[in-house]
Amino acid sequence: MKTIKRIMTVWVFCAIGVLSAQSKEIDLFTVPLSSPGSPGKLEVGQISGSIHVVGYEGQEVMVKATIREGKERCGDCGKKDKNKSGKTGMKKISASSLNISAEEEDNVVQIQNELWNKKTDLSIKVPANFALELKTINNGDITVEGVNGEMEISNVNGHITLEAVSGSVVANTTNGELKVSFESITNGKDMAFSSFNGDVEVTFPKSLKANVKAKSDMGDVYTDFDMAVSKNEPQVDRGKSSGKYKVKIEQWIRGTINGGGPEMLFKTFNGDIMIKSK
Repeated sequence: MKTIKRIMTVWVFCAIGVLSAQSKEIDLFTVPLSSPGSPGKLEVGQISGSIHVVGYEGQEVMVKATIREGKERCGDCGKKDKNKSGKTGMKKISASSLNISAEEEDNVVQIQNELWNKKTDLSIKVPANFALELKTINNGDITVEGVNGEMEISNVNGHITLEAVSGSVVANTTNGELKVSFESITNGKDMAFSSFNGDVEVTFPKSLKANVKAKSDMGDVYTDFDMAVSKNEPQVDRGKSSGKYKVKIEQWIRGTINGGGPEMLFKTFNGDIMIKSK
């Protein structure tokens, strides 16, 4: 069977006036799927900006973008600016371009943002039954609403918020809070939720069956589930080559919810962990 591939590229040029800031949402493109109505996957990775994904009843992927321009500093507006370059009395006029491409193959949509030096916020609508792989690094949060699928979410300097989602999640942020609210979960699927500087808050259905492994170095762990907590037994390491005998007790909290099930890992260094029932 011949593979269907569609490639779309959009260039948008915006003229930015002197000493001004503009922020305008732009309708980029709509990506049709090879198999409308079947589950698919969205993959997005960018350097700077937010990613907002919403599930809807349609059968295409719709993409919008917003470029945010910062104001230039002006100490004495109206006066001539003489500098070492000799640009006396000249005004700076900058131009920015938006270069984003989308590629679809077998219901997998990849979106690439090649605008590295500007903050670009992406707003994307996907069919409700869609897997997600989302990554951003600076100047933005990742939010997802109403999507059902397998999700891999990664941020560095920003929050992660997943609302009314279903399926399974592996999510990690370095500097930010992580908040997830499940409508339903995939049975038998391991999940992980972690931050370094920030709280981790995850809400599950009351029917959750899980083996819990949680750790906060500088905070506490809370839950309203009736969790059977296991006693931390000393871990013994006998080095065969060195002959050393090492014993340690881990800080991990381990327990089971509703008799146990797949592993749910929760970790933060500087923050609290909240495991909630819905």
